[in-house]
Amino acid sequence: MSLLLRRFNFFDKEGVKDPETNQVFEKLKEINISSCASGRGQIVIADCEGMIYMINRKFQITSFKAYDIRVSHLYQLKQFNILLSVGEDEEGINPLIKVWNLDKFDKGIPLCSRICRAIPSNKPTPVTCLAVHENLNWMAVGFQNGSVVVFKGDVKSDRHSKTWTVYENQKPITGLAFRPTGKNIILFVATDNSILSINLSAKDKTTILEQFGCSLGCSVMSDSNQDHQFVIGRQDGVYFYQPDCRGPCLVIEGEKLKLEWFRGYLIIVGKESKAFLKAPIANQSMEMHTVTVCDMQNKFIAHTAPYPDVVDVLSEWGSLYVLSGDRKLYQLQEKDTQTKLEMLFKKNNYTLAISLARSQQYDQEGLIDIFTQYGDHLYGKGDHDGAIDQYIKTIGKLEASYVIRKFLDSQRIHNLTKYLQALHKAQMATEEHTTLLLNCYTKLKDVSKLDEFIMTKDREVDFDVETAIKVCRQAGYYEHALFLAEKHGKHEWYLRIQLEKIKDYQKALQYIGNLEFAEADDNLKKYGKMLMSEIPDQTTELLKKLCTDYRPSNRLLVDQSDLDGSVPRIQKASAEEFIHIFVNNSAKLTEFLEYMIKTKPNSPSLLYNTLLELYLHDIVHEGGDMEAKNEKQRRTLDLLQNPDANYDLDQALVLCQMNNFKAGILFLYEKAQLYQQILRYHMEHNEIPHVIDTCKKFGQHDPQLWVQALSYFAKKEESCKSQLMEVLSNIDKRNLLPPLLVIETLAHNSTATLSIIKDYIIRRLQLENDQIAEDERLIRQYREDTEKKRKQIEELKTTAKIFQNSKCSICSHPLELPSVHFLCEPHSFHQHCLESYAENDTECPVCLPENRKIMDIIRAQEQSRDLHESFHNQLERSQDGFSVVADYFGRGVFNKVTVITDSNARFSASPPGRNLSSQFS
Repeated sequence: MSLLLRRFNFFDKEGVKDPETNQVFEKLKEINISSCASGRGQIVIADCEGMIYMINRKFQITSFKAYDIRVSHLYQLKQFNILLSVGEDEEGINPLIKVWNLDKFDKGIPLCSRICRAIPSNKPTPVTCLAVHENLNWMAVGFQNGSVVVFKGDVKSDRHSKTWTVYENQKPITGLAFRPTGKNIILFVATDNSILSINLSAKDKTTILEQFGCSLGCSVMSDSNQDHQFVIGRQDGVYFYQPDCRGPCLVIEGEKLKLEWFRGYLIIVGKESKAFLKAPIANQSMEMHTVTVCDMQNKFIAHTAPYPDVVDVLSEWGSLYVLSGDRKLYQLQEKDTQTKLEMLFKKNNYTLAISLARSQQYDQEGLIDIFTQYGDHLYGKGDHDGAIDQYIKTIGKLEASYVIRKFLDSQRIHNLTKYLQALHKAQMATEEHTTLLLNCYTKLKDVSKLDEFIMTKDREVDFDVETAIKVCRQAGYYEHALFLAEKHGKHEWYLRIQLEKIKDYQKALQYIGNLEFAEADDNLKKYGKMLMSEIPDQTTELLKKLCTDYRPSNRLLVDQSDLDGSVPRIQKASAEEFIHIFVNNSAKLTEFLEYMIKTKPNSPSLLYNTLLELYLHDIVHEGGDMEAKNEKQRRTLDLLQNPDANYDLDQALVLCQMNNFKAGILFLYEKAQLYQQILRYHMEHNEIPHVIDTCKKFGQHDPQLWVQALSYFAKKEESCKSQLMEVLSNIDKRNLLPPLLVIETLAHNSTATLSIIKDYIIRRLQLENDQIAEDERLIRQYREDTEKKRKQIEELKTTAKIFQNSKCSICSHPLELPSVHFLCEPHSFHQHCLESYAENDTECPVCLPENRKIMDIIRAQEQSRDLHESFHNQLERSQDGFSVVADYFGRGVFNKVTVITDSNARFSASPPGRNLSSQFS
């Protein structure tokens, strides 16, 4: 047999021994075997005498009589412990199908659940092959006359069973197989001259797959590894078939006697070209056959060996068993995967080792180890391209540095680049790997690869973006760095590259204008000074927008939130935080501050203060153009006089004083009600008319201004007669100073003559004389009143008092006894009225309110008799005399006390209002 596949010995061959005797197993030596089967933990053998033998794992044999004459076919189901057999109980051609339930026994033998005849169209003909579907609902029988009969229904019983012939031909049926998967029931049929498939679910639709067939026993159904294909063996090779077409073909030449399938392996029994003579059995020499185990997935021969006259190849208990013509059993035990791999490694056959490991569901760690060994092997041979392909498969398991160190040589930079690309694609790259890959691109000057790695818009990012930006920036690939920074929102990097490297200030400012509020705010604070120095107009405009109602430039004017009717959120920055960026451009700062104050009149005081300072600075440094200077002064004064202006009054005053802005100083003094300062300012600048005007304007708010003016004019050397007379007139009118102080003040002025103060002195002396006369009159009156009061008191003490009141002072009704009389008026009351209205019976309820006022005043005077000495003592001892005075002012000590008395009040020797009368009953 010519095999066009590589050969390996992945199976260990040994003869089966009898566990009881430890000798060669020869219990089958006398059996005339007609058919074999395996499955469900046993090997089943039938002979030509109608017996069925079952061999368990311990190679113990049990048997039973199945047919009277012989057994021709056996079929063991894989999923059910059901055995089907075909044989004869009578002479002649009368095949019977029997179904044996191996889980149930009747008198020591398996239960036969069904017996049916296998005769197509009542034409007796031998059975050639048998197939049963694993769902136990379909059974097919092939006959020598070319007919195929299908039994539909429960295979285990005759109930609801339906039989019909699905195919007829002139050639014997050599193979049958049900395709076990899919919704449709497919039956493959093989004859000597054709291969076909019959769809039993579609009214026996027949598809001819091939116009040549195979010999009896040379067909088998593959497992799921080969997609359940129908396999046939011919002289020139092995062919695979799908239900509707032919599949692949494997060239394995040589005559084939039997095909079997085992765990993805195709077992082929073929003829050897030479006869192998052995000790004669029944005076016959046996022909040598070859058993070949083919790995169909990996395309190699796993085992091949000669055996004498092979009867059958059976698979059970995880091994293959070859039954030879001398009735001996040979076990083929598959080597473990690691052993097979080591054999392949020794032959440096890594490709096959990888394929084998995958087909054996080898774990990922084991595959990585194979890839690594294969890569090392190729690297040692100098096949760096092949080696890097294998190393790429180890990504995620093998340490990347192991591979990178091998290819750091500049001559292998292409291989290193390929590995690093794969590392990034697997998202296993670190910052160092990204740096290395980009350095490889830049060293190779491979702009196309760099573009593919970075500039592809829809490419999934599998690298550290900041690292890539840094490398591209350092290598001078600014366009790539900018692309990455913009795409991934690395605003700081984008602006650093634009401003520090490319110096495209316009694009940088435009980029900031497209950012969200927080990012735009931060970046303008950081780069605003640089942008202001290069493109002041555009920068100022962006700042205006940022500090009022910011919206990114690339955002639609009407977005979804506006359409939803929600209240738009106004985002604005603090203008005072950007003043520093105008450090070298006062004109733009002035423009910016004017815009902010106009837009937001309630702006912080810092904006108003700064703008005022700028205005004053311009006034001071203005050239000879008086019109422009006057305009700036007007603009400055307008700012100060603006009622909405939120400047700091003290700072504004300092600024105006520092820049000698007279109008501003005077306005701020007036606004702060510092009238003394206004007067002093005019005095210091010798502005005599303004001194008088100030006193007139603000004298009603602060009369002391006239006193200050008097002192000012008293010290003037030149004659100020008219002004002095006007000042004296106002002082006299408001009685601001005693005449003596006025005279003392004017005594220091050599120009102040008697004529100036003559009228003032005469008028003041006349007033004082009038006052003296009035005081003397009051003294006489008070003395008379006092004497009168003393006489009244004496009368009350020494003479009797006659009460002549006829009416009650409360209810105004005639007095009735008992009654109460008081000496004060006198007042008289009914006793019950007094008890109802008076707080007590010792004080007159009519005189009580006035008496209490007088008593309170007397007590207050008595309590404060010693305050004068106490006040002076505390004032002398205290280090803060002002606090002492303030404390006494707070206590009302210096308040003017006015006592209001009733001229009709009556005083008695006893306390006022005291009840001096008796009660009459």
